[in-house]
Amino acid sequence: MLTPHEFATLMLVRQAPDQLDMHRAELDALLERQLVMLEHCPSGARRAHLTGKGRTFLDALHPDDTSGGRHGNESRKRPKTTRAPGARTTGIVMPGRTG
Repeated sequence: MLTPHEFATLMLVRQAPDQLDMHRAELDALLERQLVMLEHCPSGARRAHLTGKGRTFLDALHPDDTSGGRHGNESRKRPKTTRAPGARTTGIVMPGRTG
């Protein structure tokens, strides 16, 4: 079970890994649980990434989040809606027209 701080850190790794303090104790717990991994950049800096297990964990808790590591400014897919057979959609009603 993750603590609220560990869960928040996991979400931060997904949404804004560059804003993450790499010395957080929660990051160590996520590394131990194999939810994140560290990449060592040529500049000597480290960067956290979600593992497949970490991505699956977040997707299970919030399945409509299709960002999948993309930045929040990108558009998200809308959920597909279904209608019952024979059902009619309603929309804008134009005067003098029936729909």
